[in-house]
Amino acid sequence: MYGNIVILSGAGISAESGIPTFRDCNGLWNNHKVEDVATIQAYYQNPKVIHNFYNQLRKDIEDKKPNPAHFAITRLQHEYKNGTVSVITQNVDLLHEKAGNVNVVHIHGQIDQSVCMNCGKIITSLEDTSVETVCPFCHIQGKMKPNIVFFGENLLSLNQVQKLLSECRLFIAIGTSGAVYPANTFASNAKYYGADTIEFNLHETINHYDFDNHIVGPAGQMFPPYVEKILKQI
Repeated sequence: MYGNIVILSGAGISAESGIPTFRDCNGLWNNHKVEDVATIQAYYQNPKVIHNFYNQLRKDIEDKKPNPAHFAITRLQHEYKNGTVSVITQNVDLLHEKAGNVNVVHIHGQIDQSVCMNCGKIITSLEDTSVETVCPFCHIQGKMKPNIVFFGENLLSLNQVQKLLSECRLFIAIGTSGAVYPANTFASNAKYYGADTIEFNLHETINHYDFDNHIVGPAGQMFPPYVEKILKQI
């Protein structure tokens, strides 16, 4: 039986809750060029557009509900006794938290947070931000940025991620495209340290060779029975 389990979640798990993926033709970038709303250069050039976009994005997804795959993770975390179950997510939504998931690491940031580009403090709030927003810590106006990792910025918590990967014995990827660096290296890293690897996706990903097993189909349908199987083996 496995020890620690690490789950990497991508946009596919959120798509089953009605949140379009960034890479779909009808995705969240709809009517917006990526370079206009998802790069650090865009933030510095036109912060008003950035604030407006992410204020609206937060409103668009705040009523979305977790699906059976999210709740299966909660069950696994509650009932698995052979080690810890941690989640590394590429998603900025809070569906993992809404489902009761714990030990969640948001490597791309969170839609309910802003970070001050002056003092570095992070503020958690569902309120809109703008170029007029004043940081409650350093009291500087106009330096708040959605705490979302833009192109041109480093991912968050990579040291923590590396520690989790080095200590896990089962690595599970759910709904990830396998196209985004460095998340597309996490499976091979975990495998290097001795973990079994498995992916749940609508199709095999481009880095499918990093996985020992592939389960094709909607995560909400395929992942809960897999959790049941693991728990029965304990």
